[in-house]
Amino acid sequence: MLDAPAATERIARVGYDYVVLDAQHGLLDTRGVLDGLLAIDAGSAQTVGLVRTEANNETPIGRALDAGAAGVIVPLIDTSEDAAKAVRAARYPPVGIRSYGPARSALRIGPRPAEANAATVVLAMIETRQGLENVAAICATPGLDGIYVGPSDLCLAIGGKFPGDPDVQETFDAAIALIAKIAAEAGVAAGIHTQSGEAARARLAEGYTFATVASDLDHLQAAAAAHLTATGLR
Repeated sequence: MLDAPAATERIARVGYDYVVLDAQHGLLDTRGVLDGLLAIDAGSAQTVGLVRTEANNETPIGRALDAGAAGVIVPLIDTSEDAAKAVRAARYPPVGIRSYGPARSALRIGPRPAEANAATVVLAMIETRQGLENVAAICATPGLDGIYVGPSDLCLAIGGKFPGDPDVQETFDAAIALIAKIAAEAGVAAGIHTQSGEAARARLAEGYTFATVASDLDHLQAAAAAHLTATGLR
């Protein structure tokens, strides 16, 4: 979330498989995404950088990949047509429309277009009512590597008054289970955002392929609050 390369580098050194730079809701511009990807590479050779793009559009998707992202998480995917659009934006011709200008990605993936096409991950976010209704068709989209659940927006989409609304918990849990099942049947990865390591562990046990754990802002606040509590003064 934060445009703080030194902090991003520290997180990349912890041992996560990937770190996501959030260009949709995070406080990052194009330069911030580039600096974050550089920081991730500096932090670890095993941790890769993914970017949640600001929109399902060839320009932000191409910029994120040219900056060196290993893949993109594309928000607000409602239909298989939306998913196909994201795939085309992330792939070079003849299978896509990505413009060739791998400013930094050529150092990591490629530079041959076919190599980049094979190595670049494209994930479609399931976070709307329409996306939930069309999840099977979305998962069947040729070239799509997987789906990624945005639980806050999905909770609102099914009628929750706020993320985590207990009044829709049963419906939400059923939707989460259904998404994982459909993705598995389609042979694509299923990812989800979670708020804690415990929640991530539970989702993985339920069949999710990967899980993001909170955010740098959440980590910072939690650690600061724990230190304050430990002083016994608050």
